[in-house]
Amino acid sequence: MEISDELVGARVALRYRIGQRDGRPLYSDAVGELSAAGPGAVLVQTRRGPVHVDRAAVVAVRAVPPAPARRPSLTAITRLEGLSADAWPALVDRPLGAWRLRAAGGYTGRANAGLVLGDPGMPIPAALDAVRAFAHEHEIPARVHVPIGSPWDRAVAAQGWVLDVGHAAGAEVAVLVGRLAGIRDPRVGLPERPSDAWWQLALGGPPTPAQRHVLDPGGHPPTAFAEIPGPDGAATAQIRATVVEDHLHVSKLEVIPAARRQGLATALLASVAEWGREYGARWAVLQVPLQNSGARALYGHLGYVEHHQYRYLVPPPG
Repeated sequence: MEISDELVGARVALRYRIGQRDGRPLYSDAVGELSAAGPGAVLVQTRRGPVHVDRAAVVAVRAVPPAPARRPSLTAITRLEGLSADAWPALVDRPLGAWRLRAAGGYTGRANAGLVLGDPGMPIPAALDAVRAFAHEHEIPARVHVPIGSPWDRAVAAQGWVLDVGHAAGAEVAVLVGRLAGIRDPRVGLPERPSDAWWQLALGGPPTPAQRHVLDPGGHPPTAFAEIPGPDGAATAQIRATVVEDHLHVSKLEVIPAARRQGLATALLASVAEWGREYGARWAVLQVPLQNSGARALYGHLGYVEHHQYRYLVPPPG
């Protein structure tokens, strides 16, 4: 069946042949955004991941309305935020009821913010005073990390805390999830400890003790420091992947400017997906600032969908 170019980029319902039984054809359906996958195939980005279909197998396709947004439960958000925090371990991680006060020498907002989920075991004003005291103790700015639109977000904002607009990496962040898909690319090395080349591309040189603690947990939880070397031995592209329970947490995806748009990011993500499955992971999770539209587009093309958003709040000026 001929597929109109007008449908590329649209959400479609597509039926295609998958074989036959007892002389009768068998069909399957895919619903999602349609894109081209070469001259002889198309790709449908479904909720369960990308579906590749030979054009010759398509028997029907039509445009359908956008899917209604599905909001995850607070329980699901809490679990995913907790897993992500475990995959990005702060140097100090102190419980305050269900909250987690974290510090790592100022390296990244995630490792230097109070993770506000659930009941802190005291009134909110007192809990925020504890956040301030903890930050002062560890010489970091007072900051909390809270899911946008949650009851905890509203409770902190009601105390006058405001968006951390000075946070250079982005004060509002999307948490994306996707199915683990792909096989290892032979160019990708998957050592369980970072090489000097990996540190150089990630940080520009050797890590501080706090950076090493956050990025290199020493095998617990299992972590891979994948890289693609260039002809000079330096890392051309790299990624960090950590398995926590049934999720593969992906971070530190870097590709040098001269090597971009060559499929290296896709090769890295596919390779760590295969590695993560070997450790029992079923899903991938990553965080990307809302302001980073390029990265969000890349992950969307690869089948990642937004689970929820969080933001950083700080005390009001003065």
